[in-house]
Amino acid sequence: MSSPALTLFQRGIRARNAIWACFFLLGFLGLAWVPRIPEIKDSLGLSDGQFGLLLLASTAGAVPGAQLAGRMVHMYSSKVVIQISGISMPIGVFVMGYASNVPVLAVGLLITGFSIPFIDVAMNSQAVEIEKITQGRWMSSFHGLWSIGAFSATLFGGAVARVMTPRQNLYLIAVLGLFAFLVAVHYLLPAELDGHLGEEGTTTESKIPLFGKSVIVLWALGLGLICSLIPEGGAFEWSGILLKDHMGIGKGLTAAAATTFSVAMIVSRLIGDKFFDMWGHVKTVRRGGIFGGTLWGLGLLIGIPLSHSHQLLGLVIVCLGFAAAGFGMGPFFPAFYLAAASVPGIAPSVGLARVGIIAFGAYFAGPTLMGGIAEVASLPIAFIFPVALFFIVANQAKYIKVREIN
Repeated sequence: MSSPALTLFQRGIRARNAIWACFFLLGFLGLAWVPRIPEIKDSLGLSDGQFGLLLLASTAGAVPGAQLAGRMVHMYSSKVVIQISGISMPIGVFVMGYASNVPVLAVGLLITGFSIPFIDVAMNSQAVEIEKITQGRWMSSFHGLWSIGAFSATLFGGAVARVMTPRQNLYLIAVLGLFAFLVAVHYLLPAELDGHLGEEGTTTESKIPLFGKSVIVLWALGLGLICSLIPEGGAFEWSGILLKDHMGIGKGLTAAAATTFSVAMIVSRLIGDKFFDMWGHVKTVRRGGIFGGTLWGLGLLIGIPLSHSHQLLGLVIVCLGFAAAGFGMGPFFPAFYLAAASVPGIAPSVGLARVGIIAFGAYFAGPTLMGGIAEVASLPIAFIFPVALFFIVANQAKYIKVREIN
């Protein structure tokens, strides 16, 4: 290997380590409030349905965030967009911590909801180029670091629940996250190396039609992402309320389902690139959808009623179901995103942004829809919705086609 090539490879490895850190921080900040949701919901006196409507504030931020992300990456580079988001996301978390009423919390959710897809498109664009430079598959492990960040936030929030208020909890995470982002971004690929303009012959975002034969594959991939993201959001944002209000689980253990879900997803994503090599992206996603959906549904069906007479056993069974869901779901997001970045004739950032627009609004709207179902029926019944989506993901896997990296 020549010296210039070695230098480029080393920069790719350094950027890989930095993007690992950024994915971790995205999960840590984005899910920072999850273990404190039951307390925040109770402090505001909200019903399940009212809380679900509040989550629409995140959706209101997510759609423009995804819409702007691809254009900003294409014009200015992924590094610039990550720098902006590395400031805006901690601000959103800080505002959520400051909130003592619904309007202020809605503003915090709006800022955070905007920042998550905004930075996500940029990080995945950078990740695609890192794979090319290093000639290795890393995408699943990148998302594994997101899962580790989400798990760390859940674990930290549960651990400090008895000694720190939700406000103190979120303040601390916001400040730490801001400084960590400022350090990590410094080591990312610069504009001249991140491929943000796409390869010769690719189109820009403004030239991609919303509908038509040329973009039908992006809609198919977007549907797969919708059905991947709604169960993820539902598992994190409603699991604590499910355990507390419908299974009688005490404070400190209400994060148990989200924790097991996170751990299983971490494991699945850290070894997901090996699954991709062994089975291919299509079979990996298809098998994960069938496995996760079946066992999650059985865990809820058996565990929730059982908890009324045997609380600990019911909790264990429900948590095993959440673990199966997390493990099966792990490869979904990286596989669909890789496919979106591999559509011929479309720059990776543009393809990612388009499926992001389709999917991220659903990610935040999904928990709101679950809240509406819970208000009409019950939260346990509302969980039928995300479980069913696993099987749609298994069907949409047929649209996944990933570009070779060598």
